[in-house]
This record gives sequence, structure tokens and C-alpha cells, in this order.
Amino acid sequence: MDLHVDIGKLKLKNPVMTASGTFGYGEEYSEFVDLNLLGAVVVKGISLKPMEGNPPPRICETPCGMLNAIGLQNVGLKRFLKEKLPYLRQYDTKIIVNILGNTIQEYVRLAKALDEAGVDGIELNVSCPNVKKGGIIFGTDKRALAQVISRVKKSVKNTVVITKLSPNVSSIPDFSRTAEDAGSDAISLINTIPGMAIDTETRKPKLANITGGLSGPAIKPIAVRMVWEASRSVGIPVIGVGGIINADDAIEFMLAGATAIQIGTGNFLNPSATAEVVHGIVTYLEKKGINNIKNIIGGFDGTAPHNNPNN
Repeated sequence: MDLHVDIGKLKLKNPVMTASGTFGYGEEYSEFVDLNLLGAVVVKGISLKPMEGNPPPRICETPCGMLNAIGLQNVGLKRFLKEKLPYLRQYDTKIIVNILGNTIQEYVRLAKALDEAGVDGIELNVSCPNVKKGGIIFGTDKRALAQVISRVKKSVKNTVVITKLSPNVSSIPDFSRTAEDAGSDAISLINTIPGMAIDTETRKPKLANITGGLSGPAIKPIAVRMVWEASRSVGIPVIGVGGIINADDAIEFMLAGATAIQIGTGNFLNPSATAEVVHGIVTYLEKKGINNIKNIIGGFDGTAPHNNPNN
């Protein structure tokens, strides 16, 4: 069974990755998941300097999902390189670092430092809705998006560059093409969708930030549609994210055109979700008599379903 997929020049042993911000720096989940089983670990977003994030409460449950307004809390580049990266290097998995900044120069400085440190991939966070400034500006303006991707791509020698796109744009195909034309090796989508929740007893917001990013199964149909649109618009790999909690969800994204997938909120529901999805994909392929996972990528049959008189 060949589970290998290619993200640019990066070869993954299988298409299962973690989604940034939901798996810590890898060590936090190591007692639940053998990290060696995963195609890649995408770590929590890293900024040049440490960030405290937003005040609590920062997470609340919603029907079929959750709202979060963590605000990109992280240890900063220096501590990541000194404390977190050495731990991950003991595992046979690819290391992808999500990066964020308020200026193009901050993205460039982060990218160069991580490239020199030898990480396998960089994921540009240009789409987080939970901060007051910074990355989301780049994610919703095509000119700014192209500039940050182009500058980062030119600043690295060996590291694959992935751009995490915002769902909050007028046309995902247009922004996907912008990322491809600017030199991104791959795109990942979608990030969370802005939402809010009100406590009817106190009449106050459930999040201190008032609004947050909606994730989980509630957004999966939107994410699948956007992955399908994006994959039909670009020649670079598309990484599907949004509401994946089991192997069937992952396969749905791949049929829609995703080369790989990331599991996010599913890690909170089931800390072993990533490993279970890897095993579940193998079971699916065996059942279907498919020996190479690439044979299901984009295998969606867009014709209308047959009417079932028993429905």
C-alpha cells in the first residue's frame, strides 16, 4: 500500500498532518499518538517574539464545533528553536512550522531563520481571524498576499512554502491562483470562519474577544467545497482542513482534490484521531482494492446521484 504524497519537493509518508494551533508543538500529544505514524506535524503558529494571546475565556463549544479566540499565543522563534524543535527531530515525521507576522519583513525573518534551522516546511498564516492586526490583512488582499509569498519564497533555499488561505474572501479560486503565481509550493484551506456566541443568561459574549473562529464538523461542507474549487483552479497541491474527525472525512477531502489533509478540532475530541485516520485510510483503500493513495485524489464523480426509490 503506497500512502506517499508529494507537497512540492516535500515527500510525506502519508497524507495525514496536524493543523496548526490544535496539536501544540507535538510533545503535548506524544503520549496519545506515535508521531512517527504521521505524514507531518504542523506546529502552533510562531511569531518573532512570544505572544500572550487573548484574555480568557478563549474557547467555547457550539453545535457541531467550537469557537476559539486564542489570539496566536506562542513561545516565539527563539524558544521554539531552542526548546521545541529539538524534541520533534527525534521522530521520523516531517516538521512544518506555521508562521505569522504583522509585516512582510517579519515573515521573511521567520522564514529565513527556520530555513537555516532545517525545518521541512513553512506554512504562512495569513488568515487568522482572532487578532486585531497582521496576517489576515495579507490573506484578504491579493496584492498583499502575492507580496508576502514572493518575498518569503525568495528568502528560503530548501524549505517548502505552504500558504494557508482565508475562507473569508470573494473567490477562493482567485486567491488560490494568486498564491500559485506568487510562488507558493502548496496551499492549505480553510482556516476558521468568524463567529460569535452570546450567553443568554448573562447577556454577555461567551468569548472575552467577543468573536472567534468557528471550527469543527460544522464547517466541513464549506471546506470541502472550497478545496474542490481550489484544486480545479491551480496545479499546486491543495491541503484540506476543516472538520475532519475520521478517515471518511479525510477521504472526502481527497476525493474533492486534496493531496493531503490536516486534522484540527478533531484532536480535541479524540487525542488519537490522527493515528486512527491513518489506519482508517488504509482500511478504505484495502476495501476498494486501491494500492496507491494518489489514485483517489480528485476522484470525485460530479454527476448527480441516482434516485433511490427507497428514500
